Amino acid sequence: MNGIDKPLLLLGGQPLLAHAMARLHSQTSSLVISANGPPQRFARFALPVLADTVPGQPGPLAGILAGMLWAREVMPEITHIISLPGDTPFPPPDLVARLVAAQKASRQPVVRATSAGRRHHAVALWPIALAEQLAGALEQGMRKVGRFAEHCGVAEADFAAIPFDPFLNVNTPEDLAEAERILPFARSASL
Repeated sequence: MNGIDKPLLLLGGQPLLAHAMARLHSQTSSLVISANGPPQRFARFALPVLADTVPGQPGPLAGILAGMLWAREVMPEITHIISLPGDTPFPPPDLVARLVAAQKASRQPVVRATSAGRRHHAVALWPIALAEQLAGALEQGMRKVGRFAEHCGVAEADFAAIPFDPFLNVNTPEDLAEAERILPFARSASL
């Protein structure tokens, strides 16, 4: 997408991130944005913007760690966080409930979403107790979210991809066009 901040791309006149936030707002006690670079570009959302605590911008795992550390400091009563890429505008309205239920049923520490036969490694429930283990893995060069989850123990919660995949990730102009096509269905769907 030519280096543009994908979460700030407009979909139906609103940033992709605004769509995701609207769907997650009622499912969580707090929302934060994990992003490096100038935080003021997200000022319109009036949320904390967390930069990586690990140097070198090692990817999504560093953002998950930043979320864990923030939650532990600011909301010590919280035991888990949810991660969702900011360019995933249609998370299901029962995402958090179903990830939590799968964690309780499986007794695995991490639960990731799946749909249409695909694993969405960055759409996951993470126990904050994994923060030190995650920091150590990042220090040793681990970068793959799925690999870290599997190392810890991971269960899956499967979501229907009909009438649309709720985990569409906007990575290309074609994906954005697909999101525009889906938007009317997403507004009316009760997944």
